[in-house]
Amino acid sequence: MRMITFFVIGLTVHVVFFISIFDIYFTSPLVHGMTPHSTPLEPPASRLVLVVADGLRADSLFTPLPNGSSRTPYLRGIIEDKGTWGVSHTRVPTESRPGHVALIAGFYEDVSAVAKGWKENPVEFDSVFNESRHTWCWGSPDILPMFAKGASGDHVYTHTYPAVEEDFASTDASKLDSWVFTQVKSFFKSAQSNATLKASLWEDKNVFFLHLLGIDTNGHAHRPMSQEYLDNIGLVDAGLAEVVSIIEDFFDNDGKTAYVFTSDHGMTNWGSHGAGHPSETLTPLVAWGAGVQKAKGVTEPQPYNDGFLQDWKLEHLRRVDVSQADIAPLMASLIGVPIPVNSVGVLPLLYLNNSERFKAESMYTNAIQVLEQFKMKMMQKKETTLSFLFTPYQLLTESKQAEFTQKARILIQLEKYEDAISLCQSLISHSLEGLVYYHTYDRFFLGCSVVLGFVGWTSYVVLVILKTHASLNRHPNLTKQIPGRNLARLCTCVAVVITVFLLIQRSPITYYIYCLLPVPVWYSVLKESGTLRDLIKTAPSLPLWKCLGYFVLVAFGIELLVVSFFHRAMLTVGLAVLSLWPFLSGLFGKAKSRSLSWLVGCLCLAAFPLMPVVGREPNIHLVTCAGLLALFTSACYLWSSRRRTPLHLGDRPQFVVQMLLVAVCAYVPSLTHSSLQQKRGLPLLNQIISWSTLASSIFVPLLSSTRLFHRLLSIFLSLTSTYLLLSTGSEALFPPVLSWLMFVWINIEQEALLAQGMSSRQELSTIDFSANIDITKIRQLKLDDIRRSYFFVFFIITAFFGTGNIASINSFDPASVYCFLTVFNPFIMGGLMMWKVIIPFIIVMCTFETIQVATQLSSRSLFLIVLVISDLMALHFFFMVQDYGSWLDIGTSISHYVIVMSMTIFLMLLSVVTHVLTSQRLVLWRQRKMHFP
Repeated sequence: MRMITFFVIGLTVHVVFFISIFDIYFTSPLVHGMTPHSTPLEPPASRLVLVVADGLRADSLFTPLPNGSSRTPYLRGIIEDKGTWGVSHTRVPTESRPGHVALIAGFYEDVSAVAKGWKENPVEFDSVFNESRHTWCWGSPDILPMFAKGASGDHVYTHTYPAVEEDFASTDASKLDSWVFTQVKSFFKSAQSNATLKASLWEDKNVFFLHLLGIDTNGHAHRPMSQEYLDNIGLVDAGLAEVVSIIEDFFDNDGKTAYVFTSDHGMTNWGSHGAGHPSETLTPLVAWGAGVQKAKGVTEPQPYNDGFLQDWKLEHLRRVDVSQADIAPLMASLIGVPIPVNSVGVLPLLYLNNSERFKAESMYTNAIQVLEQFKMKMMQKKETTLSFLFTPYQLLTESKQAEFTQKARILIQLEKYEDAISLCQSLISHSLEGLVYYHTYDRFFLGCSVVLGFVGWTSYVVLVILKTHASLNRHPNLTKQIPGRNLARLCTCVAVVITVFLLIQRSPITYYIYCLLPVPVWYSVLKESGTLRDLIKTAPSLPLWKCLGYFVLVAFGIELLVVSFFHRAMLTVGLAVLSLWPFLSGLFGKAKSRSLSWLVGCLCLAAFPLMPVVGREPNIHLVTCAGLLALFTSACYLWSSRRRTPLHLGDRPQFVVQMLLVAVCAYVPSLTHSSLQQKRGLPLLNQIISWSTLASSIFVPLLSSTRLFHRLLSIFLSLTSTYLLLSTGSEALFPPVLSWLMFVWINIEQEALLAQGMSSRQELSTIDFSANIDITKIRQLKLDDIRRSYFFVFFIITAFFGTGNIASINSFDPASVYCFLTVFNPFIMGGLMMWKVIIPFIIVMCTFETIQVATQLSSRSLFLIVLVISDLMALHFFFMVQDYGSWLDIGTSISHYVIVMSMTIFLMLLSVVTHVLTSQRLVLWRQRKMHFP
């Protein structure tokens, strides 16, 4: 098999494995075709006002000031007298879109849907807005349109400010909330003179939605403990008091308006959100008005052990916590609209101030609405599963469903409301468990198919390595493999059986891919079974203790890498162990200076995983220091090579320009953040420099000399310039330290090869990538190459997690992109942050490519070992996903699996790109006559 063919097949296989995790764990939970249900009794409220303070933490609202007063006197008064309060518990990811979907539609949006867009609905879903008679919305253009588009009819009216107003560099982001309050006041004022609008407003089942983004914007820009964030909360409280007064006056204080104040998510102390920290998942909930229970004093201890009641001085008032999705059925019950058909929320009865009959009927409606989803999910799964293979959910069979609903109805008729409520809550619990059961019905089957394909692919790559590079004894009597025709017929029959089985079950097209992929993979493995037989026959002549030692070390090393995904400090342990390699291998006696440089480099890099995650402790002065360090190391590199290989006259201007650009980029973040702190906005010149540097960083290295050392230095300077612009603190020091260690690694690998008597040493600055490679000097793999491949994978993981860039979704700090833009744009900001993560990755990749050339090894050879190591890690995480029971643990392992698979796919793609960065002729072209078996 040719290299390019193997590359395409391997890439395809890994893309399938990558996509499979989303098909198995992140499919949409929504079902359609259910009938909406509403409570048959008269609702207590004619209209609902929903106010969502985006990014507001529960403690920021409830915690009193040191003098005992409150920064939100109006809401504090509501809590102590007129309404019911509690904490709304959100779910990961704690982002605006899924938070609002949970609030208004009552279900937790799957990750794959969130990734499809912010302003449009990737899937159709019902919502309180859709079920209302009219809904008027004011707020962000990123949130409101998705509910307007998802509504049936044209009864949802949105009023948004321009997206450009969402500027983190704004002199006062609270103006976004002031805009909303001003618009609402103008709206009701104009309605006084508009008979048609006034008539619509006086109708029942209306909703008014105020989305307040200022708090979130100020939190990102200045942190939640800043005065700007806290002042914005006070502004919201004052604005809300004024709006409530205007609404009550407009409706003549008829007592038919219900109010709900909450937040979509919280925010960490370092100004980000997205993960599961309590500061992100705990949001405030305050409800008052028509149909809502008034404040209730308590004297006994409440069932909350988090200590917040004492901190908030609210231990004397009843606290009622809810899940975020519970707010949707609460709002629907208050104004008498059907609960959204996709809602999984449970009506929080303690918020209702109504008769016991109304509560029982509302809970019964909630139970029937959730049961409808269960029935639809069960019917769909039953229709796509062979009858003798279908296993129903035993706690809620069709007979038990009828028994539950009939008994609940009878209890309500007998006025045994408490028993009816308890039974309905039990029915909801069983229905939700059943929904999960049918939603994950095929998970084990698909997981087994993917694992079978994964194991087959890894086995095939191992066999390719053995056949290509292992000196196995070929025995004619053992080299007979399974006859090709019989094996092909067997695999064809298996594929036909699988296809027919999936056709009968009317399975999705992706099921065919996951189930059929193992067939050709294992066909390839079985075709190479003779290689395995040769290995077994040759085993007695192999250095078994050395092989066993390498196996144990690699197994331990892979486990260390897996654990490092959960505990970054393990990277420090790994780097400390790696620093001893020259001393344990005997290289210290032959290359003392390089061994000491390796020791110091590893120990310096080992400090980064122990540092705080990026963004939590910004320090722009460290960015400037990092620029100076990069200039110093670059100057040292050039000085050390000047005598052996002087720079060409044409290369000198480029290096001078690149070093000057590094100096400029080290100073631009300081100027930018100073300007933003003084609320003067992002300077245009800084923005031009930033985007120009980013655009040139990919192409400038291609203009440098094709000599190995000079090309690597050009790549380092170019990427460092961009990285400095995207840094806010200590992480800016990471690329210079990493690059220093990478240069040492290249040199010490040459020493290791020389110690084994495999080559003569050649200065890095004299190796020219553009020169033709003598294929006769390309050597075979050795056991030591396993160590080289492991080092590469370890440094790749260190490049990802060393500074905590992607250790968590909430470690991304928007301040990292302020040199490029300050107006909120999730896709551009996300792209810039991802490029920041990739830069250390590219440095390591280019180093590894250099080592392949410097150690006279084919670029495909080490890559195969790297592929096996990364695949074993991914397989490890896949098994961990299967073993975990809690969704938080599953989600963590899935994210790690996705990272490893993304890394592997990226490696396969970048293996070509790095050739472009290091040479003007692809090495793959020069080795086109070298074939795989």
